Amino acid sequence: MGFIKLKNIKVYAYHGCLVEEKKIGSDYRVDLKVKADLTKSSLSDKLADTVDYVHLNRIVKEEMAIRSKLLEHAAERILVRILDELPLVDIAIVNVSKINPPIGGNVEMVTITRTKKR
Repeated sequence: MGFIKLKNIKVYAYHGCLVEEKKIGSDYRVDLKVKADLTKSSLSDKLADTVDYVHLNRIVKEEMAIRSKLLEHAAERILVRILDELPLVDIAIVNVSKINPPIGGNVEMVTITRTKKR
């Protein structure tokens, strides 16, 4: 077994319940961790035998580009696609953070974490 982590994927998106968020958008950070059997790829040195982190990054960017009211909804779509498209992944954990959320205070970010298993 092993883990692949993508840290601090930066995206600009339009998530949120407020009308202003839909219009002006904001910065987001996504952190992703997947657990998979990396034994075969560690021996073969072939991309086809592992979880391609380019594919993981593409899933995150494509799903974050689809507007959601809630970060939980965007995170769930990311997790579902990972398990649907990457059969080697056993567990996926995603953190979706909204940078400087409009919540009436000095808050650096709000983060939700979701996990999905095969």
